[in-house]
Amino acid sequence: MAGQTQAPNKSAYDVIIVGGAIMGASTAWFLSDNADFDGSVLVVDRDLTLEACSTAHTNSCMRQQFSIGLNVQISQFAADFVKNIRSYMGGDERIPQLSIRSFGYMYLAETDAFADVLRQNQKVQRAHGAGTELLTADEIKARYPFYNVDDIVLGSINTVDEGYWDGGTVNEWWRRQSRERGVEYIENEVVAITRSAAGNRVESITLKSGEVVACGQMVNCAGPRAAALAQMAGIDLPVEPRKRYSWIFKAEQPLDVDLPLTIDPSGVHVRENGGGTYQCGGHSDHDPAVDYDDYAMDFSLWEQHIWPVLATRIPQFEAVKLQSEWAGHYAMNTFDHNAIMGPHTELSNFIFLNGFSGHGLQQSPAMGRGTAEWLTYGTYRTLDMTPFSYARIPANTPLVEKAVI
Repeated sequence: MAGQTQAPNKSAYDVIIVGGAIMGASTAWFLSDNADFDGSVLVVDRDLTLEACSTAHTNSCMRQQFSIGLNVQISQFAADFVKNIRSYMGGDERIPQLSIRSFGYMYLAETDAFADVLRQNQKVQRAHGAGTELLTADEIKARYPFYNVDDIVLGSINTVDEGYWDGGTVNEWWRRQSRERGVEYIENEVVAITRSAAGNRVESITLKSGEVVACGQMVNCAGPRAAALAQMAGIDLPVEPRKRYSWIFKAEQPLDVDLPLTIDPSGVHVRENGGGTYQCGGHSDHDPAVDYDDYAMDFSLWEQHIWPVLATRIPQFEAVKLQSEWAGHYAMNTFDHNAIMGPHTELSNFIFLNGFSGHGLQQSPAMGRGTAEWLTYGTYRTLDMTPFSYARIPANTPLVEKAVI
């Protein structure tokens, strides 16, 4: 915990959101922005500085190169929201105008099998209006001469609304404006969940500081800790923290064009960061669930795996100097790598917003909007998020997202 626990102002709320990072903040803001919602909202987070959450450790990029059409549409709304944030947030002139630094994502395939996956994904993406292009190795080399493509069969890239965006600013303004509209944020921790006598609803939560708080509806926005929160209600949730490592380095010979967020066949990814610096990421071959508080670096990973891959793919990265490094957590949905969203099948007022498997930041505008619609109307009114419902888990009908980095 960052500081002392804070007690809530009331003993009951219409909606309690557990987790105050970008998913919780988005849901709270969209509720506060909906004229048809007039209820009370409490947001509870263990650390309102968000220093250790997934939101703080993200690449802060968005893409439309997914294998499922709904995920393409979700990112398209995110792009529109970011580019028109002031308009979406009521014309508030305090809010800065934002943009997307669209250097694109470059997927590289070294096998015919993965090239076929890229071709299949492109059909889905183009059908939903994405500008994804497929490039041969020669075409990649002509456009981006710095790549070594000797082993590459095919590449996939989209430079329209794919790249860096300022997720931290969006998150801060969602929190700030929703607070001004009456949403209450407290730094505390949920330690217990009580069901109703019939067992079909969440009746209350118990906070670490001892208060018991009743709720009309509860939203699980606990990120990598989502399964622990669900277990308090007797629910099994296939979401676990997986460690992901990031490095920022400076190149002795910077590239003369922006570097797309490049996904090497090895799984190592690297992107433009600005000023001759670059951000890259990856993980070890052994990728188990980790402790919620485990952010220790694996210092051998850079020397033995990450840097050799970078220097092979982009020879100008042979001479680089590390500037910073950190570890964060994916909230990995081990069932199918897609969001788990909406109400539980039996505990009807326990609402999921979990399991984003590394693409949560870019999905937060659409996911917060959709969850706020469900909380207000009991249905989705813009994008139909029903395919992400929890019901697919007990039914064992996965909706697999193949494009997970």
